[in-house]
Amino acid sequence: MQVSDLPPANARLARLARLAAGLLVLALAGAAAASPTTVPLWDGTPPGSEGLALTQRTVERSSDPARPDRYVEGVIAPSLTVYRPARPDGRALLVVPGGGYQRVVLDKEGSALAPAFADGGGVTLFVLQYRLPGEGHRGARDVPLADAQRAMRLIRARAPEWGVDPASVGVMGFSAGGHVAASLATRHGERVYPPRDAADAVDARPAYAVLVYPVIDMGAHAHPGSRQRLLGDAPDAGSARAYSLQERVDARTPPVFLLHAQDDTVVTVENSLLFEAALRRAGIEHETHLYAHGGHGFGVREARGTLALWPRLALAWIDAHAPSPAVPASDRTRHAGYP
Repeated sequence: MQVSDLPPANARLARLARLAAGLLVLALAGAAAASPTTVPLWDGTPPGSEGLALTQRTVERSSDPARPDRYVEGVIAPSLTVYRPARPDGRALLVVPGGGYQRVVLDKEGSALAPAFADGGGVTLFVLQYRLPGEGHRGARDVPLADAQRAMRLIRARAPEWGVDPASVGVMGFSAGGHVAASLATRHGERVYPPRDAADAVDARPAYAVLVYPVIDMGAHAHPGSRQRLLGDAPDAGSARAYSLQERVDARTPPVFLLHAQDDTVVTVENSLLFEAALRRAGIEHETHLYAHGGHGFGVREARGTLALWPRLALAWIDAHAPSPAVPASDRTRHAGYP
C-alpha cells in the first residue's frame, strides 16, 4: 500500500514519520551542509535513447573559480545533483535550468541557487540535467518531460534518504527549463515513457511550480531557438498548439509563482502573461511578479535592485503552499527570509 492509499490523517502521519527518520539521518551526519552529490536518473540507458551515440560534454565558460558557469550538452546520462542544507526543513525543489533546449546551464540557474534556497531557506535542491530534444532521441519532443517526470518520481520514492516530505516537492524552471517545468505542472499525468521500476508508480504532479522568465508559447510569442530545437524548422499549427503550455492548463495544474522582466527581449513577457491568463481562467491559484528591468537570464547572480529580492518572495510564497513540516508556524515568515 502506498501513502496515497491511506486515509488523509494516517497518510500525513506516515509522511511525517518518514520525514523524521530522514531528518535524523541528516542530523547525525553533522551540522554542516553536505557537499552536492549526483545520482543517475535512470538505471541504464534512458527510454528513447537506446543505440544513440552521444558524447556528453561539460563546458566551463567562467575564468573565476568562485563564480562557475558550466553548461552541459550531448546529455545521454540524465542526473540529479542534490544540494542538501545544513538544516533541511523537509521541503524540496526540482530545479530545471535553461539553455534554449540547446544546452543545460548548470550553475547560473542551478548551483547558484543553493545559498538562497538551500543554505538560507532550508529547501533541498535537486538540479536536473535533462536530455535535449535536438540530439537524436526517439520521441524527442517529450524526452525533457520524461526526465522531469522521472526526477519528480525518484525524489519522492527516495524521500526518506534525503529527509524530504514527498508532499512538499515543487518544481522551479528557468527559460527553456521553465517550459520543462510548466510541462511537468500541466502534463504530469501523461505517459511519455514506459515504466521502469516501482518509482514510476509514484505521482509526478509537483506540489507547486515556480517559473522564472519561462518559455511557454510555441506560437506568435515563441522563443525561436527553443521552438526550432523542440518542434523542428516548420512545426504545424497542431504541434505548436500542443506544446504551447497555456493550452494545457487544467484543474489538476498546481499553484504557480511567475516571475518575468518586462524588458526581456529573448523570451518575451507575453509568455508569462499568457500562462497567467490560462491559470486565471482555470481557477488555479497563482502569483505573478513583473519587473520593469532585468532582461533575460538574470538568475540570482545578475538580479539587481528590487529584482534581487525575488528569492525571498519565492520562499515566502512556497512556504504558503508547502508549509515546512520542520518549522513551527510562528517561525515560518522569519524562516522564509524576512526579519
